[in-house]
Amino acid sequence: MCVRYLGVFLLVWNPQVLHAQSAAQPCPAPSLNGGFFSPGQSAYNHEATLSYTCHDGLKPAVKGWWGSSRCQNGNWSPNPQCIDEKACVPLTIPNGNHDASTDGWYQDRDKIRVRCDEGYEHKDHDATAQCINGAWSSVPICERSTESCGDPPKIPHAVIIGKGYQEVFAENSQLQYKCEDGYAAEEADTKTIICISGNWTEGPTCRHGGSAGGGHTTVRTPVSGVDTCGTPPLVANGDVVENTGRSLRYQCATHSELVGPRMVECYSDGTWSEAPTCKATYCSVDTDELSHVKSVGVRFINDGEEENLECSRHSGFFYHFSEARCTRGKVKLSECCHKIDIGLGLCNDLLLI
Repeated sequence: MCVRYLGVFLLVWNPQVLHAQSAAQPCPAPSLNGGFFSPGQSAYNHEATLSYTCHDGLKPAVKGWWGSSRCQNGNWSPNPQCIDEKACVPLTIPNGNHDASTDGWYQDRDKIRVRCDEGYEHKDHDATAQCINGAWSSVPICERSTESCGDPPKIPHAVIIGKGYQEVFAENSQLQYKCEDGYAAEEADTKTIICISGNWTEGPTCRHGGSAGGGHTTVRTPVSGVDTCGTPPLVANGDVVENTGRSLRYQCATHSELVGPRMVECYSDGTWSEAPTCKATYCSVDTDELSHVKSVGVRFINDGEEENLECSRHSGFFYHFSEARCTRGKVKLSECCHKIDIGLGLCNDLLLI
């Protein structure tokens, strides 16, 4: 009797035990139209696995002629289902993704548009795939962009802060170094590097505050007047918009974004601190040089935006357009399609300019 009460007391006192037991729910036998599974039971324990196959003219909604599903706390994952043999199962795109189907599969003739991860781009400008007779017509490949950067440089006595490790960084990515205690960079304790056209800007040099011989490493410090350094750094597409006497503030022209430090200071040795750069945030499309669209002169498109250019040829009463997408200074043009197909992402990329 005492042992029984003790067991009840331990369960009540430790709610985690009750939660673990209640979470591991069994699964009822799944409903599978057009197929059968083994073993055939009325219920399955948590973590149990069953295999299933489908009747002629159908196939599992996973790769292979048979599928499997596991009981996870009262639910089957993935849900066993048989689909038309002309349908397609989802694609796995390394370094990319696409909109998932609500059914978990795609009908014959369905099209999907693949989006590449940051730092990657479509190989041969192929971004779409179509389900044809149970197989995908092509599988878009996301390859590393020539403008992305790899590992940032390893700086002695410094560490990157606020960012986890990754193999590829998109263009304009910024990373911040911090010198370890007892060390300092010439500019400051921290310095930001930027990925520009496939290369990282220069990192800091972390120097020790003293040496065994009693010498001292001189760290440059800002002086009171910027006039000491003479002519300010020249920034293409940018201008000095504020002079505080101790620093200069830069601003980029329209359709350009500032990359790097906004403020520039004059150091005691007569040199300027790192100057920013102004990177274009728009694309230009000269329609006079494109044979498949109407000639309307040069079109300007803001970075990250699209514009539909009217095609020179039409189909019956329907006007067709070529979608021009501006991404980091480059334009991708699609084939000529109806506006509805463009909106659904069903038009293949034609060329990159």
